Amino acid sequence: MSLGDDIRSDVDKLVSTAWTIRNGNVVPGTDDVRLYSNDAVKLDAVYLYADLLGSTKLAREFRPETAGKVIRASLRTASTIIRRHGGEIRSYDGDRVMAIFIGGSKNSNAAKVALQIKYAMEEIVQPSLYGKLPHLKREGFEPRMCVGIASGEAFIARAGVRDSSDLVSIGRAPNVAAKLSDIRETGNYRTYITADVYKMLSDETKRSNGTDMWEARSADAGGERMAIYRSSYRWPV
Repeated sequence: MSLGDDIRSDVDKLVSTAWTIRNGNVVPGTDDVRLYSNDAVKLDAVYLYADLLGSTKLAREFRPETAGKVIRASLRTASTIIRRHGGEIRSYDGDRVMAIFIGGSKNSNAAKVALQIKYAMEEIVQPSLYGKLPHLKREGFEPRMCVGIASGEAFIARAGVRDSSDLVSIGRAPNVAAKLSDIRETGNYRTYITADVYKMLSDETKRSNGTDMWEARSADAGGERMAIYRSSYRWPV
């Protein structure tokens, strides 16, 4: 068979096969979802994307060795905080990480993670990078991460071929969270959440000394205009 015949056969099989969908109580791993059938796990979850700001400048103006250290330090920091608060990391995409939170405190856990990422980037990662790589500071590069958070139902399935497949999340929540992490505003705002996430926050993750840490806004995300909340606050680690 030609390459085109192989692709047609695979696509026809995928399109004509009905989905087998089951509710999930845990975030599935790759081996928990079948590859060659339309198998999916449905989750009510919170999705978090943490995206490194300025990665284009980083790649364009600095050596790969320098860029690599910045990206690795940032992703390692975000990943450590995510795991400490029960998040399950399911993908790395260049300069960003995606995590899934489930359970009764999923919204508050994800929000706390975002605020702690901001703190750790400012108080730990940046001083360390500037100390070891002073040319980053001289050239005006500031290591920062923007975090987007959204909640809702999503299907988790596998995509790819044998020995080269990965889990993909299909649904509004992962799409919106990814778009929120792409917001770039002036000022010190680094965390963006949907109104649904905000409504479910615990008082501890909503207010600081009686003051609301979140500011209502509207934004275009995932092809729709929606109410969101942003925060410039941070949470010590």
